This record gives sequence, C-alpha cells and structure tokens, in this order.
Amino acid sequence: MLTALREFVLVSDAREPGSDLPQIDDHRFGIATTSKSRTVRRTWLDTFDWRLFRAGLTLELLVGRGSAELMLTGRDGELVATEPVPSGSVSGNGSVSGNGSVSGGRPIRWPSRLDQLPAGPLREHLAPVVGVRALLPVTKATSVLTELRAVNTDEKTIAVLALDRMTVTQPTQRRPAPEHKNASPPARLAVIPLRGYQVQASKLADLLERAPGVALAVQSPFEAAVASAGRRPGDYTGKIDVHLTSEMPAALALATVLGRLFDTVEANLAGTIADVDTEFLHDLRVAVRRSRSVLKTAKSVLPADVVGRYRSEFKWLGDLTTPTRDLDVYLLGYPSMTARLVAAGEPDLAPFCDYLQRHRATAYRQLVRGLKSARFTSLAASWRHDLDQIAAAPGRKPTTSALAARRIAKAHRLVLSAGALIDPASPPQALHDLRKLCKELRYLLEVFASLHDPAAQWRAVNELKALQDCLGEYQDTDVQLTELRTFARAMMADRSAPAETLLAMGEIAADLAVRQGRARAEFAGRFTAFASPRGRARIGALTNAAGSTA
Repeated sequence: MLTALREFVLVSDAREPGSDLPQIDDHRFGIATTSKSRTVRRTWLDTFDWRLFRAGLTLELLVGRGSAELMLTGRDGELVATEPVPSGSVSGNGSVSGNGSVSGGRPIRWPSRLDQLPAGPLREHLAPVVGVRALLPVTKATSVLTELRAVNTDEKTIAVLALDRMTVTQPTQRRPAPEHKNASPPARLAVIPLRGYQVQASKLADLLERAPGVALAVQSPFEAAVASAGRRPGDYTGKIDVHLTSEMPAALALATVLGRLFDTVEANLAGTIADVDTEFLHDLRVAVRRSRSVLKTAKSVLPADVVGRYRSEFKWLGDLTTPTRDLDVYLLGYPSMTARLVAAGEPDLAPFCDYLQRHRATAYRQLVRGLKSARFTSLAASWRHDLDQIAAAPGRKPTTSALAARRIAKAHRLVLSAGALIDPASPPQALHDLRKLCKELRYLLEVFASLHDPAAQWRAVNELKALQDCLGEYQDTDVQLTELRTFARAMMADRSAPAETLLAMGEIAADLAVRQGRARAEFAGRFTAFASPRGRARIGALTNAAGSTA
C-alpha cells in the first residue's frame, strides 16, 4: 500500500476546462492523458461511543467490482490490518456474507459484534478497543477513484495522482441535525511518489499547494464524510458533558444537567430496544441513576412537586432496567467463570448459561414493553416540558457554586462517618450502604466537574474510585453468591441442572467467596487512604474552589 506524500482538497473550480485537476504552470511536470477509474462503495464503521475514533483507528468496508475488504488504519493513515471478504459476498445494502473464511459462512450484517467477524489479525486488533460493543455503520459514501500519472520532462512517471470524488449518503448510526442538508465533500487529490522520485514528487506537491482552488486536507476522508452527513466524530459520550459557571442559578444548572442526562437516555433508547449490544442499556441505566441522584440533590432548589414526581418515575425506570442488566453482567462474566473452573469444565456449566439466557430473554421482553409503554412516553414528554419551565425561570439563589460546595461537603462527611464505623464485624449491609454514599459523592463530583480544576478533580475522583471499586467487588460478589444459590434451587426445581452443573456452580460460588474475602480484607486500607488528611484535603479543595471557575 503506497503512502501519500501530501493530500489536498479541491475547494474551487480553478481547474482546466473539462478536468478535475488544478492547473500546473511548470514545464518540468505534466499529467499523462491516460487514466484508470473505478467506483468503490465505502462504509465506515465504529461503535456507538466512537471507541475506534477515540483510539486513533478507522475501520472501513470497501466494496468494488468483484472484491470487498475490511481495512483498519491508524491515525496517520498507516495500514494496521485488513480482512478480505470473498467475492460475491456483499449484498446491495452493504451486508457482507461469505464462505467458511468469513464468520463460518454466516453473513456479516451491521450492527455486528466482534464474534461475527472472521477470526484473524483484524479481529485481534479490534478486540481490545471495541470490547463488548457492536460495530455500526457511521456513514456511507460512493467514491469514483481516478489514478493519473504525473511525469517529468523525460516522460518518466514520478508520482501517482489519486483523485477521489466522493458522494456521501446520510449516516445510519444516528440522524443528523434536522436543519442539515446533506452535501458531499470536495474532491480530494493525493500525491503518491514512486520510489526514486520523492524529491521531484515533493516539488510537484509544492506547486499544487500554491495552485488556485487547492488547499491541504486537514480532515481524513472519514472525517470529511461524517461532517458532510451532518455529524461530528465523537459526538456521543455517556459523560455529563455540560459547562456550568459558578454564578449560574443552581436551578438552571440542575435543569441543564438533567436535560443532558435525558439526552443520554434517549440516545441509547433505540439501541437498547433493538438489543444491539449490552452497553446501550448500561449507559441508559447509568443516566437514570445519575438523574435520581441529581433529583435527590435538587431538594429545596427545584419545585417540591417536580422532585417528588420524577424521583418516583425514575425509580420505576431504574427498576425496569435492573433484571436485564443483572443477567447481562452474569453472561458477560461467563467466559471468565469457565476459565476459573478447576475440577469442572465449560460443558458442565453450559446448562447454567442456557438458564441465564432464557431468563434474560424474558427480562428483556419486559424491558422493551416498559420502554415502549405509554408511561415512558408520558415521562419523556412531561420531563422535557418541566425542565424547560424551570430553565425559563430558575430564580437567582442559590448559585451553582454555593450548592455544589454544600452538597459535596455533606456527601463527603457522610462517606467519612459511615466508613469510620465499619470494622471487621460489620455486616455486608454496612458496606453496601457505604457504597451507595460513595456513588452519590461520585455523581456530585461529576455533575459539578466544570467548576473544578481538572487536575484536582481527577485526583479526587481517582482516589474515590479506588474505594468504590473495592466496595463494588465486595457487594457484587455478595449479591452474586445469593443469586447463584437462588439459580441453583430454581434449576433443581425445573430439572434443568445435572449434578455436574451444580458441582460446577459450586466451584463458581467458592471462587466468588474468595474474591469477596479479598475485597473485604482490602477495604480497611482503601478507606484509610481515602480518609487520610491528604484525601480529605483533595475533596476539600474542590468545595473551597467551587466558585472560582466562571
């Protein structure tokens, strides 16, 4: 694969009549009259949360006459991995099917999880980045690719001029802004030097750069296609991406945050209902939990009837998502469960996996009914209306900085006092209650993050996260031990658990107990570090400086 020396966009029609190329007013160079053209259908793929883009990777499906290829490139366009798709395996809509070399002969249809791609270097490069997420089409285009030869005075070819005239279709992952009108990007021209002629090709590129109607390309073809379709790479994040100011009325700040959180709920709704991958439900669920925490913070700031009504509604929504997510966690952890088996093997545990999948299917149907229900539709409409009403007349007091300082300081005190009471004899519930208090403090730090110095914010959250991870491991293993016993009794009752499966589940329970004990032993050290004078000072610095960022 030849590397382009320089790439340009042709931003105007300052070209020779009947030509796609700018004029080159230098007798040392010319363009050969012969050329080769081909048409390629292009589909760029990424996860919903742009994991490939954020990692500096671009995945593209290229479909030409009689050939198709998945190509992964790096930040500078260097080739990372490719996967040829057998001829005749691409349908008109861009779905890919193949023989035994492509996903065992099954068609690859988008969205697609990694296990649906063929095993090989491409999947190996994608796996650490993509994880459990599905790959979706971000946008599609058709390119007419023309190759011309740039020659010197001796009629020797010094470079290939690769012209790309791209027509972009609308994105398929998310809709563009309603006011956007689809427009294809300008033609691109790449100068690709031949070996031994790099110096002459560089001089030619210098001439092109100075030619009228020519500009250096600052976007990759992928970025240009996405922009033409009315989107921006990285335009989705599950984080609370808002900018608050210290003197902003607190009611306006909370309404802004709650609106942004519901944007996240709605952005993940279609993917959750379609069951594209488990992270859609996870992000939706986190946004709901954060909303509940903000509503708890909003007492005395937002109208009491609004807070009371929506705390109840978001609790209903959170409860609705719980069964499916809990079973997702089990199924996502199933490979690691089987990997830790000693006396038993994966086939022994397979009936347990089947049991989880059946119950997950039932829970998922109930989840979809709830998300499509009149209650959810009414919640969405009235919530937006009420937030708009609050934002229109937020009042003046308290300010955002004053609210942030009070709420964070109070949540911090509650964590410190509850943690100080825990000793080796404390019941699991005490650690569970502390975990909930830590979550509330974490959410407050995230909500008001834009008021804080980023470095100080990171240090405080990082230390709190270490404590949360320890408490989470303890609580999760405690819950899973209880649920595992419930599952075993239910499987025995419906005669779906052979003795080998129950023994394998016993191994899993023993491993969970070991992990729980390890987390319990680590707790004292984690909490001591968090509650140390240095740890207290980190949170204190945030509350003291909450009003300094405007």
